[in-house]
Amino acid sequence: MAASPELHSAVAELPSLGQTVLSLIVVLGVIFALAALLKRLQGVKRGGTADLRIHAGLQVGPKERVLLIEAGGAHLLVGVAPGQIRTLHVYDEPPTLESGSSKAPVSSAFTEALKRALGQDTQS
Repeated sequence: MAASPELHSAVAELPSLGQTVLSLIVVLGVIFALAALLKRLQGVKRGGTADLRIHAGLQVGPKERVLLIEAGGAHLLVGVAPGQIRTLHVYDEPPTLESGSSKAPVSSAFTEALKRALGQDTQS
């Protein structure tokens, strides 16, 4: 029984298919390795830049956030929206953060300042 030409063609393509799959796996591995490296390097402090840290954040809309940041020793409450950043409050003293989780909730002073900035009643 003789094998058909299509079967010979399919068998001949198997090594190139294996090479293609292996190459794809290698490329995906490099992409994930570079993404992990980039994520680690984002926390590295670059020379000549001011000390800037985000202490807490709160999502207040689909594309809006309120962030508590420290910039050059000052603590600021800022509102961030697409194409806009506004200072909502500047703290005289650094606000205290409650411990207990990796994303520590901010103290009641922060909550009250946020409510004042958003125009909500703090007596409720």
